[in-house]
Amino acid sequence: MTQNTAHAEHTAAATDGTARDATATRTTRALLACGTVAGPLFLVVAFVQVFTRDGFDLTRHPLSLLSLGDLGWIQITNFVVAGLLYLAGAVGMRRVLHPGRGGTWGPRLVAVFGLALVWGGVFVADPADGFPPGTPDGTATLSWHGVLHSLGPPMGFLALAAACFVFARRFAVVKRHGWAAYSAATGVALFVPDLFLNHDWFAVVLALSAVAGWSWLSLTAARLMTELTHRAR
Repeated sequence: MTQNTAHAEHTAAATDGTARDATATRTTRALLACGTVAGPLFLVVAFVQVFTRDGFDLTRHPLSLLSLGDLGWIQITNFVVAGLLYLAGAVGMRRVLHPGRGGTWGPRLVAVFGLALVWGGVFVADPADGFPPGTPDGTATLSWHGVLHSLGPPMGFLALAAACFVFARRFAVVKRHGWAAYSAATGVALFVPDLFLNHDWFAVVLALSAVAGWSWLSLTAARLMTELTHRAR
């Protein structure tokens, strides 16, 4: 093998490696983008329905009740699509963080949150508190899918809160103290609805808590996209 041939092969191998790295970076960025858009997309679709669905009252009805009625398919799809986007985002987070601090349990907990959303879409809630219109006050029925649906929100909120604390520790270790405080505060905020169980404003507090948690998750995914960009330079 001549020196020129060896040099050409070395150059080609380096070029191939660079191309693979660039492709992997683009793939990771796309996965993180899924995690970034999932929350805003879900919340926009949900709150448009809050203000347009006949008989829906956010002070009485949790967002999961939007899965009922003739237009319930919209919210069912919203749950499933958001959950799948968060699963993709969790893969992107692992690609950025693993095997470093938070790179194992952070993405796993985000994935559990995504699965909880898919679960909540597949198993719909029971009619309750006058929604859909014509439903009597209280829970009209107790179906098997309603029982299964009731497992989703606590599982999802608990996983998301735990993810907040995992990332808070990770940000603290890398000296991002503002992000660490923000993450920890969001994790605490996700437990606030528990203080309003059986309260008239429980559904509102639950929705606000969801906005806080999902906003944090979108911003965290965006933050990791920024870290990935700096690392690739």
